[in-house]
Amino acid sequence: MTAETIITNAHLVLPDRVELGTLVVQGNLITDVQPGISRLSTARDVDGSTLIPGIIDLHTDNLERQVQPRMNARWPSRSAFITHDAQTAAAGVTTVLDALCIGDLGFDAERTETFLNAVEDLDALHVTGALKSEHFLHLRCELPAADLLTMLDRVADHPMVRMASLMDHTPGVGQYVDIERYRQMRVRGGKSVSEVDRRIGELVEQRERLRSPQRRSLLDRLSSRALPLASHDDWDESEIADNARDGIMISEFPVSMMAARAARNCGMHVIAGAPNLVRGGSHSGNVAVSDLVRERLVDSFASDYVPASLLEAAWRVAPAIGLASSVRAITASPADVLGMRDRGRLLPGQRADLVLVRVLDTMPVVREVWRLGSRVA
Repeated sequence: MTAETIITNAHLVLPDRVELGTLVVQGNLITDVQPGISRLSTARDVDGSTLIPGIIDLHTDNLERQVQPRMNARWPSRSAFITHDAQTAAAGVTTVLDALCIGDLGFDAERTETFLNAVEDLDALHVTGALKSEHFLHLRCELPAADLLTMLDRVADHPMVRMASLMDHTPGVGQYVDIERYRQMRVRGGKSVSEVDRRIGELVEQRERLRSPQRRSLLDRLSSRALPLASHDDWDESEIADNARDGIMISEFPVSMMAARAARNCGMHVIAGAPNLVRGGSHSGNVAVSDLVRERLVDSFASDYVPASLLEAAWRVAPAIGLASSVRAITASPADVLGMRDRGRLLPGQRADLVLVRVLDTMPVVREVWRLGSRVA
């Protein structure tokens, strides 16, 4: 954008309403928001398109998809990161938390390499100004993993870490409470039944031995950072209560209606996966996000593994809760979780992180994206 840019005849999605109006940007900030159409010759008429704040993604694994586009094919890490960045920006995501797994449970050892490379890439690319979206780190901490604490020490004090989630992907709990479904998933991934069954037994024993002490060590290690902490794939009411007592006040991707209700009763912020909503259900047999939305049990959406799903999810739930509310779930609400008071709303003084959207039938399509007033997509 130039020193001053005026966007007019736009449906502005404000924190509490949608109105046809005009927005002014000076430098990297929004300086004015007014109802009505500007008649100034310098104003840009966007013909009734919708203008929303830049989308904030609390959790995306999309980088892993770029690093390993096929089961046995790894892509060069720096190239994958730049491609991932371009995809997030094209989806209207101007602030993204790259969710990187720390801790190996024996089936996904390549994720450790992805994690180490990604931190190095982010450090290198961040200072160049080459990235379209603003990237931060979300640590996905696999509690029963033997190498968790060693890996955590490498990044616990990294300034780009803005969130951590406590995970347990042991078969028999959480997302993988159905052990037979888990077994078949691993067999489809190329493992023999005997190998999978042997590893299941090892993981169950490992969880009994390591999960609780490592959970305590992780909480102690991160306590000085005051990071937002999430529990992941919540499924058990007693564990949700334990999390709340330990100050873990975010429930990320609860796997059942019961878990989401328990989290809400504990005052937790509930994050739901946007792909679940767009696809019409969970890919792993868990609760449908549309049901959680109907019960008003969703505070924010995260893209999980498809950056473009966030915008579409907001439009899909808008008829039920209103566009202002649904857009808040991908902008202001995630900003609040992260304590980022400078973004997420079309208000004077906020960053000029903007997304111009044109709706084709019922499908929202990103037309243009700005971060800090500069066009990035």
